[in-house]
Amino acid sequence: MLCSNKISAPLALAQGFISVPPGICPLHSDPGRTRSLNAPSPICQFGPCGRIMKNSAMVMTIQDPASQRLTWNKPPLTVLVIKKVHDISVIQPFIDLVKWLVYEKHMLVFVEASVLDENYLLLNPSYPSIKDKLCTFKEGRDDLTDKIDFIICMGGDGTLLYASSLFQQSVPPVMAFHLGSLGFLTPFEFDNFEEQVTNVLEGHAALTLRSRLRCIIVRKNDISEKNNDPHTSFLVLNEVVVDRGPSPYLSNIDLYLDGKHVTTVQGDGLIVSTPTGSTAYAVAAGASMIHPSVPAIMITPICPHSLSFRPIVVPAGVELKIMVSPESRNLAWVSFDGRKRQELRHGDSLRPCRMPPLERAQKAETAGRVLGSRAFFIHSPARRHALLVLAAQIPKCLTFHQRTPF
Repeated sequence: MLCSNKISAPLALAQGFISVPPGICPLHSDPGRTRSLNAPSPICQFGPCGRIMKNSAMVMTIQDPASQRLTWNKPPLTVLVIKKVHDISVIQPFIDLVKWLVYEKHMLVFVEASVLDENYLLLNPSYPSIKDKLCTFKEGRDDLTDKIDFIICMGGDGTLLYASSLFQQSVPPVMAFHLGSLGFLTPFEFDNFEEQVTNVLEGHAALTLRSRLRCIIVRKNDISEKNNDPHTSFLVLNEVVVDRGPSPYLSNIDLYLDGKHVTTVQGDGLIVSTPTGSTAYAVAAGASMIHPSVPAIMITPICPHSLSFRPIVVPAGVELKIMVSPESRNLAWVSFDGRKRQELRHGDSLRPCRMPPLERAQKAETAGRVLGSRAFFIHSPARRHALLVLAAQIPKCLTFHQRTPF
């Protein structure tokens, strides 16, 4: 097959058509092009002559995301327990859990420093005996990246989102018990926590991949556009939201995909969400729900002034850039999973991105069960931009459209 700058021949691909634009050589394509995270096609022949060219450097194995299994290369020794704050209903389960972890499992337990001084805890007669055996940390001051082997959340979805925000690099396994108001992401029941935690510590848990977005704010005055300063880079599990803030005027936000200007969003703002976040703020703004195993990014306008821009789904490998339009009368504000609000000025840009997946173990399981499984999250050190959901072997599950607790 010859490469020519005049190639523009249609190629049949999986019951569809794709045309090679002029000036693009299919054998020597731009390495900066959008990375497709689609699974390899089982069909390798198209018509009597067409074939898929084999390229060992571009081969990627996509395994069944509902079948991954947790394994430990050594027994976990340290555990971080994150509880819902100022909730009296979580106090006794919290004390029961940490006492069991310390005395039965002989683990080193970390908790937030502010938790030790909660009034509800101080009034509990069982608390003084365990208080001195707990280690503490403070958000933003102590780095827990290499200290924690395992995380247990006790609360709702907001508690899990907070635990995710504590680890802006590699995230240890997170087991989330539903003790809050919303339990779509935290549906483990606490009644038999000893058995469930023991199963996880012994490696008896299934995995389902969920992704996070790395969002980098590039300021106008930055010399290098590839600025990776930790103060301007955040990982989000649900979504990053660009809105007009306190301004009474509509936002004018320029959206770029792979360096090309797609549209200017005029409205209250823009939501860029993961598949996990597609069932949160995005679905309330009119977006569709995406299965958590689909490698995609959802872009949703908030109350758009124009009827021509609807929510769109783009491949997870695209390079997104969001900027305040030069014609905008006001600035914009950015929040990351509802936290760490930042101002976006004229000339600044927001770059959300997601890394492609690696190989994963396989096991047959239905999509509905993956969405509704009792689950908890893990972040692989080799995949610093993704989370894994660990699903327990429990038949009770949510349907695709539900975001209500059990």
